[in-house]
Amino acid sequence: MIEARGLTKRYGTKTAVDDLTFTVRPGVVTGFLGPNGAGKSTTMRMILGLDAPTGGSVRVNGRAYRELESPLHEVGALLEARSVHTGRSAFNHLLALAQTAGIPRRRVEEVVDLVGLREVAKKRAGTFSLGMGQRLGIASALLGDPQTIILDEPVNGLDPDGIRWIRTLLKSLAAEGRTVFVSSHLMSEMAQTAEHLIVVGRGKLIADTSVRDFLAGASGNRVRVRTIDPAALATLLTGPDVRVESTGVDVLEVSGMSTDEVGIAAGAAGITLLELSPQQTSLEEAFMDLTKDAVEYHGTTTTTEGGSALTTAGVNR
Repeated sequence: MIEARGLTKRYGTKTAVDDLTFTVRPGVVTGFLGPNGAGKSTTMRMILGLDAPTGGSVRVNGRAYRELESPLHEVGALLEARSVHTGRSAFNHLLALAQTAGIPRRRVEEVVDLVGLREVAKKRAGTFSLGMGQRLGIASALLGDPQTIILDEPVNGLDPDGIRWIRTLLKSLAAEGRTVFVSSHLMSEMAQTAEHLIVVGRGKLIADTSVRDFLAGASGNRVRVRTIDPAALATLLTGPDVRVESTGVDVLEVSGMSTDEVGIAAGAAGITLLELSPQQTSLEEAFMDLTKDAVEYHGTTTTTEGGSALTTAGVNR
């Protein structure tokens, strides 16, 4: 379990993490989300004792990281996949880590197979692609068979097969009762992997909730309707919070009404429906809506005179 209480980090006049309080519980994959500059990496560094908090505290299984007797056996972490000796082979990199923590050689063999690096284990880590480097970093995190796993952007550089593999791995680790805390900018992947979310923006806690509740709170009532007479149906669907938008020749998207309410209104008027289905907001849409006021770096897009070229410039707000 990871417990942060009033966790704060300032760098001069810049507050990177602002009074964060949350708990990462064992048995579920907890996603750590936030825009760039939200304080995610700084928070993870404080959990691992790499940065000292300006205020508050963070504990792993009831103790500060520096108080852990055998850190690799208790906490496995990946913050930067490229933090390896580039002249060493993947196997020797893992073996060196193992020998410093009293981990037997057979465990090195196990994690090499677990992350799928057996065929390249004797190659120098400096020649690895980004995806292979990620696998090596994950192997390092799992080397001590820890109860708590902390991974920062673990799917970076992985191909579709690798992404599916890491998704399955994280779920299986959580199913074993381990604490799994993972950050990612890939919302579609988090939607399939995480069960709980901690969302931050500008260093502050925005949400601490299950994925299901996060999506339910963001989506409201949205219904997709296909009908032979969209104009007539649109005039019937009225109310203070109801909005009807035409999204196709025979398609309406209705906000503020349930499928039952739309169906009853159409039936009473004798309007034939071809489709009536509830629409759920995606995790990406919900995340963008929730964090729109907490984004530090925005992009501006301009179109050239011909309308075919786009130029994007980053703006710090």
